Amino acid sequence: MYYISMKSHDIGRNLATEQYLMNNREFDEPLLLFYYEKPCIIVGRNQNTLEEINQNYVKEHGITVTRRLSGGGAVYQDLGNLCFSFVVDSESEQFGDFKSFVQPVVDALHAMGAKSAEVSGRNDILVDGKKFSGNAMYSRNGKTFSHGTLMLDVDLNVVSDALNVPADKMASKGIKSVKSRVTNLKPYLAPEYQNITVPEFRDTLLKELFHVDNLDDIKDKEVVVTDKEQAAIDKIYEDYYNNWDWVYGNSPEFTVKKRQHFDAGTVDARFLVDQGKIKNVKFYGDFFGPGDATELADKMAGVRYDHDTLKALLDPIDTNKYFNGIPKEELLNLFV
Repeated sequence: MYYISMKSHDIGRNLATEQYLMNNREFDEPLLLFYYEKPCIIVGRNQNTLEEINQNYVKEHGITVTRRLSGGGAVYQDLGNLCFSFVVDSESEQFGDFKSFVQPVVDALHAMGAKSAEVSGRNDILVDGKKFSGNAMYSRNGKTFSHGTLMLDVDLNVVSDALNVPADKMASKGIKSVKSRVTNLKPYLAPEYQNITVPEFRDTLLKELFHVDNLDDIKDKEVVVTDKEQAAIDKIYEDYYNNWDWVYGNSPEFTVKKRQHFDAGTVDARFLVDQGKIKNVKFYGDFFGPGDATELADKMAGVRYDHDTLKALLDPIDTNKYFNGIPKEELLNLFV
């Protein structure tokens, strides 16, 4: 087995590295990747990004949002979480057989004191019946990767806030995340590991997985990315993980109903969004205005359904013409 401990704390760049190594490097043994990153949300390939995230919270707290190649549900990660990924030839493992991939990690966790850790259900690892790891899988061109999370010391308060979508009656065809009871792994480790950092946790797992006492003993198994490869990885990052069309535009068609009572009347806005852009919007309510609100609806068709885009659209428009007495900023907050 070969391994790489990625230095980047950017989820997009780490996923791009994983994708590049899977598709462009040939290994005569499985490849193991470890990485951890700053606060981020990663949605599954078949999910509706906007449905899975609390947009206001994500924006206010500078949380990165991206989409991965594999399926499954949305996950929140921060620097208290360690990600791992195994890349193998597709013929060596059956797609969907998560247990064969993650069992070596579970065995290593047992050695660190988490004796109750176990693979459970379709793709989770539990400890005392609580989830601390979710896993997903992707295959292409004869290669398969299975990647997962290890919540060592994640801020669990942020998990519920960042992924708790406001009740705006959104309905879509996207695959929705299943909320589970989650926990951090650290409390279940042996006493000598209670103050362990994520890098120390990673290195301890490496030694357990390779059955060595010192990482110097496996230096010949460490993968190094060349400058030329890094340039190709950077391109993947821009094409996929830092690309609005991939992260948001790849979402399935969905509808949103936004309704609010203001002192100057009630506004009921119905959005139809496809590929992350407004396909159609209709306004209902008892609001007043000298203009026809369908004029504004026509202007909104075809633009991205996100706060900054709609703000840029509304800034030069006198919205009092359509919604007299309702502040523009309050309208914007209602719409998205």
